[in-house]
Amino acid sequence: MALFPQTFLDDLKTQTDIVSVIGDVVPLKKMGAAWKALCPFHQERTPSFTVNRDKGFFKCFGCGAGGDVVKFVELHQKVGFQDAVRYLAQRAGMPVPEASGAPEEREAAAEREAIVKLHEMAAAFYREQLASPAGARARRELESRGLSAATQDVFGYGYAPAAGRDTLSGRFTDQKVPLALQTKSGLVTSRDDGRVVDRFRNRLMIPIARDSGAIVAFGGRALEAGQVPKYLNSPETPVYSKGRTLYGLDVTKGALRKHNYCVLVEGYFDLAQVWQAGIQPVVATCGTALTPAQARLLKRFTSKVVLSFDPDAAGQGAASRSSELLVSEGFQVNVALLPEGSDPDTFIQSTGGRAYVERLTGSRPYLDFLLDRAAAGLDLKRPDHRRTFLEKMLGVAATIPDAADRDQFADRLAHKSGITEGVIRDEIRKAAADKRREPPAVALAVDARVKPAEQGLLWLLMHRPVEGLAAVGQLEAADLEGLVSAPVLRLAATLVEMPADVVPALLRERLSEGERALVERAAAHEASTASAAGCVNALRKLRYQRERAAVQAEIDRWSGADAGADDPLAALWARKQELVRKIEELNEKETGFVH
Repeated sequence: MALFPQTFLDDLKTQTDIVSVIGDVVPLKKMGAAWKALCPFHQERTPSFTVNRDKGFFKCFGCGAGGDVVKFVELHQKVGFQDAVRYLAQRAGMPVPEASGAPEEREAAAEREAIVKLHEMAAAFYREQLASPAGARARRELESRGLSAATQDVFGYGYAPAAGRDTLSGRFTDQKVPLALQTKSGLVTSRDDGRVVDRFRNRLMIPIARDSGAIVAFGGRALEAGQVPKYLNSPETPVYSKGRTLYGLDVTKGALRKHNYCVLVEGYFDLAQVWQAGIQPVVATCGTALTPAQARLLKRFTSKVVLSFDPDAAGQGAASRSSELLVSEGFQVNVALLPEGSDPDTFIQSTGGRAYVERLTGSRPYLDFLLDRAAAGLDLKRPDHRRTFLEKMLGVAATIPDAADRDQFADRLAHKSGITEGVIRDEIRKAAADKRREPPAVALAVDARVKPAEQGLLWLLMHRPVEGLAAVGQLEAADLEGLVSAPVLRLAATLVEMPADVVPALLRERLSEGERALVERAAAHEASTASAAGCVNALRKLRYQRERAAVQAEIDRWSGADAGADDPLAALWARKQELVRKIEELNEKETGFVH
């Protein structure tokens, strides 16, 4: 039997919703805190098969079958443990490490374990530095926020010293940690001149852990004015994926289960202030938009969420997107609004925990929040504005999985818009039906619209990721405009610091269904005959050709106008000539790539 690393198995079960897996093959009915069904393993007339999402197990009180999600797959698909694990990993989009198998697989598993140990060493080092004279500035930062010693201890804050004699990289070197492992951990970086330096310097350090408690990353808060970025986070590594991690869950998961709700905030110190105020069922999104993987992880502990994001446009936009995702995943969602210019951290510091609790108590159902947000700036007495409002809301209504909830939303939408309930319900039913029939994004006639250069880059990312990442790193934002593959290439650009061998799996994991289908089609082609440089040149040439066409259109427009002091024709002609020159230079570099 292949011995999968325990950390991998823990992550797999965390990322897998047992109700979703079993519900795909057995009609489940929610009854209280559990789900029930007729047992798939023996004949019965009265349901005795129970699934507990929170605890991650199933049990039949008729035939005695029971276990975790892996055991269910083993029994239902009649496969062994290894195949069950591989099936679930493929479903979750997770690469499968094996501790006994090919030598490279054993090495990768050992490397992941070693990286986790380095993070534990780093956390101890940072705590030691925080307590030292060098950590005085970081201690003052914590004190200025009103965080008690008990809170500081719970969240394990530390201090990363400025460059000097006592550094984390020096500590690793003293412990004979190989340089390659140091850099792969993301805690140490190599400069172009060959020097090795700590990634985090002169920063207040916040450990980020899995829900199991293992530290896998850090956030570093700047301590000096002008120090950028304000927050520096660990890069993605073989043990850390930002989109699969909820900050603070290792501390608060018991409270989530006990109280059966969660306050979802954005920042590290938002979470600390909320927790210290006595509201312990709270997690943070690690400074990223909520992902489906994070939502599934959260669903293991509760299905009720109160969103408490910043009240600015960006925060409310994030609240809107997160709410739509949570609603589509079956969560009950409320939104707690704070005064303009506040976030949970600053609000609690200035007004106290009791005032924040009042805001949570007065939180509004997400759909009411969204109705008001969509109606802002519209005059719903005007038919065209009502249609605009309705079109905005129909897409949201179509994502509500529960029919009863959809029906209630129809009542609210009808009341808000002044459109009759019958019309609203018909429109929602059509939108929901269209959503079910809707093909994956980018799936329609995609092969006809994907440029050969795009396909070449996608092939390289999946089969020769070192070359693919190097090529993507040379592309500029303007090169991607109008490309079908732009979302994929933008995501790939964020992975340039990742070990190349994990990039194909990360892309498959994080892309939407349609984007993933696009990549798989490109990867299924025979080996690309285009070079990475040829792909980059071809896409840049297409960009310059688009820009030349736009400039020519402007030239044509101004050519028929009366010349004046602000006549732009000279500048437009100069720009066109520059673009023509750039296109000719790329033609000279062409390597036979046909675009």
